[in-house]
Amino acid sequence: MKIRYRLGLVAATATLAVAPALAMAAGAGGKPATRGHTDATTPGPLASMPAKAKAYGKDCRGESKKHVSSQKGTPFSQCVTAMAKLATNKSMTPSKACKSLSKKHASGMKGTPYSQCIVAAARLRGSKKSGSVMASAMAVAAPRSALEAHAAPGAACTLPDGSGSHTFHCYTPQQIRAAYGVDQLAPNYGQGQTIVLVDSYGSPTAAADLQHFHDTFFSDLPNPSFEQIFPQGNPQYNNTCTNAQGKSGPCAAANWSGEATLDIEWAYSIAPEAHIVLLAVPPAETEGVQGFPNLFKAISAEIAATPPGTVFSMSLAATEQTFGGAGATQTAKFDEVFKQGLAKHDNFFAATGDYGSQDFTQQNKNRNLSTYPVVGYPSTSPYVVAVGGTQLQYQWTWDPTSNDPSTLAYWNWTAGGDTEAVWNESWAPIGTGGGASAIYPRPSWQQGVDPGYGNHRLVPDTAWNAAVNGGVDVYITAYPQYNCGNATGCWTFFGGTSAATPQTAALVALVNSARAAAQKQPIGFLDPILYQDGVGVSAYRDITPVHEGTAPATFAGSEIGVAGPVYKSVGDLQDNQLWESPVPGYPTTPGYDATTGWGTPHAPAFVDALAAMP
Repeated sequence: MKIRYRLGLVAATATLAVAPALAMAAGAGGKPATRGHTDATTPGPLASMPAKAKAYGKDCRGESKKHVSSQKGTPFSQCVTAMAKLATNKSMTPSKACKSLSKKHASGMKGTPYSQCIVAAARLRGSKKSGSVMASAMAVAAPRSALEAHAAPGAACTLPDGSGSHTFHCYTPQQIRAAYGVDQLAPNYGQGQTIVLVDSYGSPTAAADLQHFHDTFFSDLPNPSFEQIFPQGNPQYNNTCTNAQGKSGPCAAANWSGEATLDIEWAYSIAPEAHIVLLAVPPAETEGVQGFPNLFKAISAEIAATPPGTVFSMSLAATEQTFGGAGATQTAKFDEVFKQGLAKHDNFFAATGDYGSQDFTQQNKNRNLSTYPVVGYPSTSPYVVAVGGTQLQYQWTWDPTSNDPSTLAYWNWTAGGDTEAVWNESWAPIGTGGGASAIYPRPSWQQGVDPGYGNHRLVPDTAWNAAVNGGVDVYITAYPQYNCGNATGCWTFFGGTSAATPQTAALVALVNSARAAAQKQPIGFLDPILYQDGVGVSAYRDITPVHEGTAPATFAGSEIGVAGPVYKSVGDLQDNQLWESPVPGYPTTPGYDATTGWGTPHAPAFVDALAAMP
């Protein structure tokens, strides 16, 4: 969730040409992604070993320089060659680039050469430098280059323009509304409610793209009520990104435009008659220094400007460790803003992230994927509703017969079914954030759940579909060359906890609309209601371990609180440990757990229960 970069899927056959993108845009004061952009000085896989080692040695520093039996070269030399492939081929996936590295443990190494190569890929395509603490977006997108121009009959995904994919599934608003029961709430479309979406930079085409989305899916409803606010001025980048070399500016704005568009269109999909505000906060050029302070200053002003019961969606985060030793002091200052909103019955929703039990850490210079479990702020704040991710398989069922995403057998699926599992996609790998806070103790309203994790705030509280294989349709014309590879824009699809968060916030807008119709005040802070009033049980679909397909259990994984190895295949969706990562994940269990919270809300029961409260 710190960066945005493309992860291409290379198929075993020429017909499989899907390249999902891990779209994690750098954030408020943050860095745009490298996205595979190269120049003449970027060493390719055929360059000399000294040149590759100089360029990519820091990324591969966890690899051994000793020869491994039956392997060509050393893990280090194989890794730098893999990084050269990734740096010069935007459609190359980490799993494909690292395929030749051994999956057996090597003496003196943490993890395997393969798992260290995957970590190196995250470093390479991550944000190379950071200033002070910054927030980063969490959206996982499928770029236009990943899609077939004409989806065949029976394709897994068919977008409104006829393009699509025969491997990755996607959903229209009507399908998501039906899957979660939102369609049963009509004519409650969020009338009279306000949804604020907090995103750096915003989007220069936000209003036009939302109108096109409305005309495609909601033409029988009134036009959207939408405004975009630039509390520190509109940066006016002319919808063009020409240099993605890690500096704040137009390419950072391009990174965030996909996030903003996803947020707008999918908050609208759940509550199409609510008033939607896009709060766009560009960072200062001194990267990161003004990031969080500017962000919270803007949120504070919007709390004062909007009516009681406003819901705020924040698809962004900073790993708690990036705040350093003064983390509790810094976040306490930002929490004062949340308290202002809670006092007027507002709610704040934050995504828990897309790197499973890991994320990027370190405040200065290089940021690396953590070698231990972490979680991110603001989702860990006890004044925020933390939103995790699931994989919704609605009218289809994944049936993998191989663990290798470069084969069609990995993507095998059958028609029919309605299951929902913890979000953990091995092809990237990506998955729902979740775990125990290093800053906050257990809030009073969270006492009693998962006591084995000690006196720590646990996240998430709730969840919603976040999978890329099962992503949501998005129309975007912002920075079209950057986002779509053309000059006009495109239909594509997104996943990530960025997709889950605005939809969950919009569902609470429907709650407040129902309460307003009954002449009641807004519901107020959701978290205590989920934990203490039983709504997290009675109105929720509990997410439990799921086994799919017949792929062999070759990964000796690990789970927090479970002794010994946990052998898994890609179809064992039972925790948030990233595939082939040595960092343990949190298990998905019956009842509350630190991967999906209470599970996913069933909209009619959820809205009815909260609307009936005093």
